Amino acid sequence: MTQKEINIRYSEYASLSELEPADRALAEAAIDAMKGSYAPYSHFNVGAAIRLKGGIVVQGANQENAAFPSGLCAERTAMFSAGAAHPDKAMESIAIAGGVMGRLAQEPATPCGACRQVMAQYQTKSGVPMSIIMVGAKRIWKFERVDDILPLIFDSI
Repeated sequence: MTQKEINIRYSEYASLSELEPADRALAEAAIDAMKGSYAPYSHFNVGAAIRLKGGIVVQGANQENAAFPSGLCAERTAMFSAGAAHPDKAMESIAIAGGVMGRLAQEPATPCGACRQVMAQYQTKSGVPMSIIMVGAKRIWKFERVDDILPLIFDSI
């Protein structure tokens, strides 16, 4: 037997102003996308914004449904929209922001497992690392690639 260890590296920022201009704009777009959230059950609004190769930004917001689990997360609404409208453009970065009743949460919003797997699929498809920016009012986390938030990505098919 051999024991192994997985390490991840990420950057933490205290405010939006510390981010590079392109990342700050993407984080602000994710916060703005929260306005499109339909969350009558959880009241947890999530917005996502994806920057594609060439600088195109696509936004998405969570959409809940009384027939749970028929709703969809903000990250997947943004990724599926970007994938459908711009199938040949690599997704370079995604920013995610969430909060209750439209107010940004103190801690960063983190994607669910299904959204992480979809991010992994698009990263694999493009062959380009996709960075992930998780936004909170107190701190912001940036991961350089999906592998850092989903080690041992499912890609065995």
